[in-house]
Amino acid sequence: MSKTRIVGIDYGAKRVGLAIADPLGMFAQPFGTYSPGDAIRKMEELHESEGVRTIIIGWPLREDGSEGTATEAVDRFAQRLGNSLTGVEIIRWDERFTSEEARDQIRTGPDPSLRKKGRGRVDMAAAGIILEEYLKS
Repeated sequence: MSKTRIVGIDYGAKRVGLAIADPLGMFAQPFGTYSPGDAIRKMEELHESEGVRTIIIGWPLREDGSEGTATEAVDRFAQRLGNSLTGVEIIRWDERFTSEEARDQIRTGPDPSLRKKGRGRVDMAAAGIILEEYLKS
């Protein structure tokens, strides 16, 4: 099996948003919101069924660009992922302002069903934004 998929992750201590790129790596689509443990299990399943070559994980820098306790938590999660998914490249991606952008997209987007309240939707949309930014770069 060729490892074709690229996955975007918006990590949170309670919820982890996932987004997945199409096999050609052109478009990102929301994939779900999970607890951290369930997110790792879901990534293992996805790696087994679809193949994952790269994970783009949101790197929560402070507004001034420095690292802090949030980046330490993401680093621990990324290490757990790396231990579970051998041979997968993990790229840390500046995620500043993606949650705000995700909230705006949900609030003003064309799909009324996405306008419902729910933090999980924001996490999943933020993962999609992180992945889209990477795919465009």
